[in-house]
Amino acid sequence: MIRMLLLVIALMGTQAFAADPAIFEFDDPTQAARFQQLAEELRCLVCQNQSLADSHADLAGDLRREIHQKMQQGATNEEIVDFLVQRYGDFVLYRPPVRPTTYLLWFGPALLLVLGFGVFIVSMRRRNQSLTPTLSEAEHRRMAKLLEEEDL
Repeated sequence: MIRMLLLVIALMGTQAFAADPAIFEFDDPTQAARFQQLAEELRCLVCQNQSLADSHADLAGDLRREIHQKMQQGATNEEIVDFLVQRYGDFVLYRPPVRPTTYLLWFGPALLLVLGFGVFIVSMRRRNQSLTPTLSEAEHRRMAKLLEEEDL
């Protein structure tokens, strides 16, 4: 039982080490900062709400290695991002560009807000109309008679 527990702990430690971006070696601190910036700007495709820097998914580790390899080959940030977008699509970007394929992503929330407000306004008008009593002809005559008596 204790051996099994030690084995599990040992395996967990190696998994955490494998996901650590600090294991990559860089020529200077500027390159390390550039790597960190890229890893924070790109989305993990498995976790979807985490950056590559924050994710412990295997695919995120592979993408970090890919970024490191491209940096070692002399690729610029733009070239690295373009490569990943070409391979995985705009979804890999936290801030995808505004283009026809991403209009719904960019303008969808505002459109839903406007539609929701419109539905609210229409429902409030209908509610007010249903609350406004409609008087019959006899009730109109009675009301007019009461108002005339009040004026006297």
